[in-house]
Amino acid sequence: MSVTTTLPTRIAMISLHTSPLEQPGSGDAGGMNVYIRHLALALAQLGVSVDVFVRGATETRAVEMAPGVTCHEVKAGPAGKLSKEELAEHLDDAAVAIQRYAATLAPYDAIHSHYWLSGIVGLHLRAAWQVPLVHTMHTMGKVKKLSAHTEESGARIRSEMLLCAQADRLTANTPAEVEELIHLYGADAAALDVVEPGVDLGVFNPGVCEQHESAPNSLRVVFAGRIQRLKGPQILVRALAILSLERPDLDVKLSVIGARSGAKELNLQKIVEAESVEHLVSFSLPMPAAHLAEAFRCADVVAVPSYSESFGLVALEAQACGTPVLASRVGGLPYAVRDGHTGILVDGSEPAAWAVALAKLASDEPLRRILGRQAAEFAAEHGWEQTAAAALSSYSGAILRRPSGGANTSPSA
Repeated sequence: MSVTTTLPTRIAMISLHTSPLEQPGSGDAGGMNVYIRHLALALAQLGVSVDVFVRGATETRAVEMAPGVTCHEVKAGPAGKLSKEELAEHLDDAAVAIQRYAATLAPYDAIHSHYWLSGIVGLHLRAAWQVPLVHTMHTMGKVKKLSAHTEESGARIRSEMLLCAQADRLTANTPAEVEELIHLYGADAAALDVVEPGVDLGVFNPGVCEQHESAPNSLRVVFAGRIQRLKGPQILVRALAILSLERPDLDVKLSVIGARSGAKELNLQKIVEAESVEHLVSFSLPMPAAHLAEAFRCADVVAVPSYSESFGLVALEAQACGTPVLASRVGGLPYAVRDGHTGILVDGSEPAAWAVALAKLASDEPLRRILGRQAAEFAAEHGWEQTAAAALSSYSGAILRRPSGGANTSPSA
């Protein structure tokens, strides 16, 4: 059978807990939302029809995102917004609701689920529809426990183990994530594909910022993302406090773009006040991509101090704007940022280490210019069309390798 006969024309994407229609940087919306939205749009450009299924909190409706891409909000479980922890109790309801809703739609060639909650629903739908399941973790409980010392539920870990054992194929953002899936979850290396995220180069691109001109020994730092401990904005605030005491010759200011998120929200404003750096930190709500791109262009550096990061789309978007990135040396960030070439990677999460890195960039404007130019060149090679082509190859591999009409193991988390 030739590979061309396995090319899918219709894909069902499952993103149960968060919608690609939501504004990234608030609630549970982040890089995964951007990934799903742009992957679906890029697949449509390749002639693949994509239906994205999300849980509707109060109603069922369909929203056309673009020709060939529709987001279906399917009401499942109790009415109203549910946390991820609460949603985990209603996965069977969600699977039944999506199956019933999709009965009026054309059949799919494959399912692509995102995050473990959607993966469990994907296993149910795979058994019902008899099509292969491709799953993307985005984040993993075992990795977060090891790198960020977070508390992850046993249900999540068991579900991720199940997905690694039963999904037809798994996609990973980077080779580092491939190794994590193999060594922490026992995933089959032969069933893994690397599908690197991309960047919307039509929005995120170099330009001139008329609002800010760099001055000697000054640094304008931007943090963009959900305000939660895992993302590490508190590290930057404490680093600023160190610099204000030890390097009064430097003018370093931080702009935080995002909203508090998660069950254990981080009160960053309280930390700012405790460190007495209110005059150095400003806050902005999450903003549309075009406005975010302008904020990146006006920054001297974009900081990504995450404790755990499967890739770091913000880092790639910032570099596409010609802005260097200061990032943690964790997860996928060493792949998203070229240390010493497009930005600087920091080992560990100690504010003192971040203060040293910020001071280095503040006092070396020529270095920032070189890093920024190289960052734009690097990011320009990572459009979403490459991501879509890699995902399409993974779907085709799942279809090709799956026995025709073969039975599936029923999911049991």
